[in-house]
Amino acid sequence: MLVVVTVTVIVIVVVVTHGADANREPIQWRPMQALEIHAGARALRHLREHGLRPQDVRAIPAAAGGPKGLVLNPLDRFIFGRWLAGSSHGVHLLGASIGAWRMATACLPDPAAAFAQMAADYIAQDYPHAPGRPPKARVVSEVFGARLAERFGGRAEAVLAHPHRHLHVFTSRGRHLLRREGRLRTPLGYLGAFATNAMSRKAMGGWLERVIFSDPREALPLHLHDFRTAVVPLAPGNLQPSLLASCSIPFWLEAVHDIPGAPAGAYWDGGITDYHLHLDYASMKDGLVLYPHFQRSVVPGWLDKALRHRHRASARLDNVVLLSPAPAWIATLPNAKLPDRNDFKHYGDDLAARMTAWARAVQESERLADEFACWLEDPATLPVHPLT
Repeated sequence: MLVVVTVTVIVIVVVVTHGADANREPIQWRPMQALEIHAGARALRHLREHGLRPQDVRAIPAAAGGPKGLVLNPLDRFIFGRWLAGSSHGVHLLGASIGAWRMATACLPDPAAAFAQMAADYIAQDYPHAPGRPPKARVVSEVFGARLAERFGGRAEAVLAHPHRHLHVFTSRGRHLLRREGRLRTPLGYLGAFATNAMSRKAMGGWLERVIFSDPREALPLHLHDFRTAVVPLAPGNLQPSLLASCSIPFWLEAVHDIPGAPAGAYWDGGITDYHLHLDYASMKDGLVLYPHFQRSVVPGWLDKALRHRHRASARLDNVVLLSPAPAWIATLPNAKLPDRNDFKHYGDDLAARMTAWARAVQESERLADEFACWLEDPATLPVHPLT
């Protein structure tokens, strides 16, 4: 226990120290490029003519992906704590799963410090369990829900009243067999969702509905006709339940049932319907979409991960500027990969080793923020590639 507590403190000190200095100067240029920038056709034309300015950004999506999102923490601290800090225009923040947690964090009063705390919380997560056995879904939901309550309890009004940032939390509501969670009906329902999604993504709407808990002050400025969708006004009473639901991976966490103000039913991870939020951003009337992402491709739903033909860029991403880590740089991280959920199994009960690896990944990811800051000042420092 002493070792775990000591490592936790070290991790938090390292991450918070890096996050607190939001006004530091970018580091000197290093040989290996860590950051890649891709853009849709309309965004490419804009970047060539104007570069990228805070006032150009109208929306910021944040993907599901669990621990992979940790490497975006320094970018989040820079973008929300520094680059957009003085902006007075409205920006829509769309998030699923860890992305919803990230975008809610961006709406807190001191986002740079809040993102540093979020990284420390995520790295240090631990759930009581029997030796050699995974934790029960009920336990994970209880512990994780308590952490969300700790960070957002009593602060919902501040999140929802941010003068310039509009939060939209994506969840997946079960239908038919999936309308309530159950020992048999849940696996059978997801089997049905998997089968129908293989034939048609839109057909999966028979099993799962996209429900967006959305800032009532300003609607999302894009079309949502691609998938069965319901929109529910975000309010202080449903912020925490919707965030917990958006992060509730089936079988890992329990579903969240009957969220206040929303249609009755079981709510799961927003990444099931919208893994990387491949939405119709091109339908926006103006502005660009800045997308800090952990990979080059934008996959529509979680069940599309194995369907490679659905990973290609589409015309819907025409106005998107996507930031992602370079594969060669990822290979320099611990285990030559991004942090992911498999690390829980890989490290088992060696909590200190997993925490150390994840903390190092976050620390190394300062490179992404530094190179983005350099590119903003001088676009010649990094090439911009077309989205493919």
